[in-house]
Amino acid sequence: MGKYLLGLDAGNTVIKAVIFDLEGHELAYAAREGHTRMPAPGHVERGLDELWTNAQAVILQCIGKSGITANEIAAVGCAGHGNGLYALDKAGEPLVAIQSLDTRASQLAGALEAAGVGNLTYPISQQRPWPSQTPTLLAWLKRHDPERFARIGTVLLCKDFISNRLTGERASDVSDMLGCGLLNVGERRYDRRIMEAYGLGGHMDFLPTLVESDDIVGRVTAQAAAATGLCAGTPVIGGLFDVIASAIGSGVTRTGAASIIAGTWSINQVITDRPKLDAPIFMSSSFDRSRYMAMENSATSAANLEWMVREFFADCPEGTSPFDLCCELAASVEPQPDAPFYHPFLYGAQTDGNARAGFHGLAGWHTKAHLMRAVLEGVVFGHRWHIEKLKAAGAPFAEAVLSGGGSRSKVWPQIFADVLGVPVSIARSPETGALGAAIAAGTGVGFFKDFEAGAASMVTIERHYQPDPVFADLYERRYRIYCDIAQAMTPIWKRMAELGTAA
Repeated sequence: MGKYLLGLDAGNTVIKAVIFDLEGHELAYAAREGHTRMPAPGHVERGLDELWTNAQAVILQCIGKSGITANEIAAVGCAGHGNGLYALDKAGEPLVAIQSLDTRASQLAGALEAAGVGNLTYPISQQRPWPSQTPTLLAWLKRHDPERFARIGTVLLCKDFISNRLTGERASDVSDMLGCGLLNVGERRYDRRIMEAYGLGGHMDFLPTLVESDDIVGRVTAQAAAATGLCAGTPVIGGLFDVIASAIGSGVTRTGAASIIAGTWSINQVITDRPKLDAPIFMSSSFDRSRYMAMENSATSAANLEWMVREFFADCPEGTSPFDLCCELAASVEPQPDAPFYHPFLYGAQTDGNARAGFHGLAGWHTKAHLMRAVLEGVVFGHRWHIEKLKAAGAPFAEAVLSGGGSRSKVWPQIFADVLGVPVSIARSPETGALGAAIAAGTGVGFFKDFEAGAASMVTIERHYQPDPVFADLYERRYRIYCDIAQAMTPIWKRMAELGTAA
């Protein structure tokens, strides 16, 4: 058996391949960005053929750059963004890929909730209907695109599609299926009552084979080996919901430990020994074979900075990183009482699909730097809103590890520490999702006893940030105003949505 591990990380936009040794050092990295399609307002899709083409390319490139041969790769692990809807047709061919930024089902999610669906599902799955949730999207397709719905053979999630192309198997793992609300949390199995609540009771056959994250789901086929440069027969493990993979890859493995991910989504999660807490939370997923991850999430994090860069900083001088420039602008002004506020709702809010992003409190003396700082602060305020819900439910924490694109900034991690009032650490490897997938792969083939042992071997914490007490009171008061503005805007956002529907 080889002594290297290949981790794949498939997000909403970019797919990455990273080869690690057993101490967590990166031998090689490759990434490729895909194209998002928005065929109608609120519809966010991608091409599955392109996703597989990009996966082949990054695996080939990564192996080529690594200086090792493919037979030295002991196993492959894949992580991918949760929810959305990735489906094969009845012949096993690509059918549809709806991403987790999609909001087409906002009205349906509200209607399902009003009809009491959440009261039926939450005690079983720890989830209520929400717009880009997999069963909600399935219900939407059944109502609004029955021709495509009738062609569905198997419902997968993002990373499962890549594993399917590598192995030919139609399977998903417990962490991802818990994350999309399709499992009985306590029993870790499919539950017909969930599908029935969404009007999908006659379609249990859509659901793939269920495995644990570190189970070997299949082996690389000869056809996939020819396309990727991997060796035929290389084990591929069940894989992970990417937020779980990122927690493992940043060293968050003990009960009570917290992982915050500032990626496309705002991910805020704490490892627990029990699947159900003292108050409702957004979702509960599996951490390993016996523990759980309590989560409060929404599409309100670094996607906001990505949008700012794309729309306003794309013409940066050559050799200048627009992301670094944005963060340098933000760092050039200190927190101020009269600074503007930003609400990071480009793709809606967790509890309100009608919510929209916006600046409040702008004055003539504010500059581009003030706006950029407002964006970074507004994203962190959004994280804090989720974290307060976790604490109220009985999942407090005294420190956190930050990962995702936001962790690479020189200023953003300090804002996290200051706003949250807890020490924040950053792991050495920026590719925590791929590293977590690699750790799961190493566990699956017996290199490690469990995820905790794998992380102890492969993860190193590199940076630490302490909250600055000078800004504690100011951030506390600004956060409360941020929440009050959002509450006051709720009926306005509803009227804006109704205006759009009427038009």
